[in-house]
Amino acid sequence: MSTSQDPGRGAQLRLSSVGRDFGANTVLRGVDLQVPAGQFVAIIGRSGCGKSTLLRLLAHLDQPTRGRISLGAGEAAGGTRLMFQEPRLLPWARVIGNVEVGVSDANLPASRRERALGLLVEVGLAGREDDWPGVLSGGQRQRVALARALASRPQLLLLDEPLGALDALTRIEMQRLIERLWLDQGFTAVLVTHDVSEALTLADRVVLIDRGEIALDVRVDLPRPRRRDNPELGALEEQILDYLLDGANKDQAPAAA
Repeated sequence: MSTSQDPGRGAQLRLSSVGRDFGANTVLRGVDLQVPAGQFVAIIGRSGCGKSTLLRLLAHLDQPTRGRISLGAGEAAGGTRLMFQEPRLLPWARVIGNVEVGVSDANLPASRRERALGLLVEVGLAGREDDWPGVLSGGQRQRVALARALASRPQLLLLDEPLGALDALTRIEMQRLIERLWLDQGFTAVLVTHDVSEALTLADRVVLIDRGEIALDVRVDLPRPRRRDNPELGALEEQILDYLLDGANKDQAPAAA
């Protein structure tokens, strides 16, 4: 399967000396990052490293204290969409209604419904449009959330650990679904995850943030779909885990007398 993307369909990202302070606490320190249109980037790091803060800045849910974030437009309309850790579905709306919430480029009800039904087919939920969210499994609810996020044909899809609460098999199925839709639609994707294996399975590039700075920027030039027993994938995972564990050991080491 090809890893190439149509550069006209996604958004190009550029972060220049981006910092974010919360009072006296500096969470991000001068982050410089360029993401070509259509690339899949995974952001990893230990808890509190600043990766979720960075995602909030990209989603315009927060503003940097200093530096600049620019988003280059592609051909597709719809801008940026964020998929959260929880599905956050409307419990009073049926599945079709939850997906229609995300449709921004179709004014007529019939057009919105057609777009939503097509997306439910794409995420494997054909025939479930009239169900209530409460009868769906966790994986099915996340499929609805993914369909809603893609309903406006976004140029940039931000994924905030959306698979963290799923069981192992469902998580793998969702990874494959996200990869397939990304390959088909060509949007730029930025995934925040604690799972190094997941990052390497999905991303063209894994960016490790440590103490508010980019510590590693690893290219994953391996063919798709990626097998988990691939020795090259295993070597990359070992490299990243070694860095994470070495940093954790340094944090825990007693101060010199």
